Amino acid sequence: MDRVTAAEVFVCIAEKGSMTAAAEALEMSRAMVTRYLAQMEEWAGARLLHRTTRRLSLTEAGRETLARCRRMLELVGEMAVASTSEAGTPRGLLRVACSQSLAQDVLAATVAEFLRRYPLVAIDLQIGARSVNLVEERIDLAIRITNDLDPNVIARPLGRCDSVICASPAYLAAHGRPHRVPDLATHNCLTYSYFGKSLWEFEVTGERLAVPVSGNLSANESHVLLSAAVEGAGIAMQPIYAARKLIAQGRLVALLPEAVPQPLGVYGVYGSRRQMPAALRLLLDLLAERFADPDYWPVRPPDPRPDTARARNRTA
Repeated sequence: MDRVTAAEVFVCIAEKGSMTAAAEALEMSRAMVTRYLAQMEEWAGARLLHRTTRRLSLTEAGRETLARCRRMLELVGEMAVASTSEAGTPRGLLRVACSQSLAQDVLAATVAEFLRRYPLVAIDLQIGARSVNLVEERIDLAIRITNDLDPNVIARPLGRCDSVICASPAYLAAHGRPHRVPDLATHNCLTYSYFGKSLWEFEVTGERLAVPVSGNLSANESHVLLSAAVEGAGIAMQPIYAARKLIAQGRLVALLPEAVPQPLGVYGVYGSRRQMPAALRLLLDLLAERFADPDYWPVRPPDPRPDTARARNRTA
């Protein structure tokens, strides 16, 4: 836990009289302010505030802790910086949380480029499908792909994640090819536990269309479903960034080209805009740049028959 930040949050709550006002003043989410206060009370070993529906007031322990926190923050403010140029050099450790598929297929190359540019920075990638607690797990940045972002978090939009419906040639040979979105309801669909497990949503010629899907395999990691689709287990909805190479190789077939799966937002979630480390700001800038590059972040599946497409262009 960052005890200096926790002390700053506690002092701000005491001065503003509410956690909402403190969150606005510190440019933090209210949820983050609540977590820092809880950590501060755990550190102090006592309840620091009386909470009612109308106002907050300090306990006796809270008054004593407030005085100590103010003294500590004064000392922090008096610490001299060795040199201005050195202070502006990005350095230190960044802990970044993201999913396995995003880290493996996309982020690894960007992280490598970032570390080449800023050799005094180290990055610790925390891989997993679940949503992490930034404070408790000491995460500086969580990259989330979702349309259900918690409104209490601070997040920078980075891009849009488009998906494709796909299946292996073997599955299609055995079970036939869906020609319309409603046909998916009769197929074995491989579903992702955290998004659209039983309902896939599309836009077809400007209209919204949803279809209930089911199947005998679901997972909380999209790479598992992608591998299963390649093996002929069923039809999958996959991020284009993960499926594009397999489609180009002919190991998967893109289906229903007229139906556009519901896109998801890509966000960088972090704890506070105030006193953001230079390394974190620069990493967010680079990620936003990469997610805007269609060569790095594709928005549509590749032509599954590139040689045929080139032949058509030559004869046109």
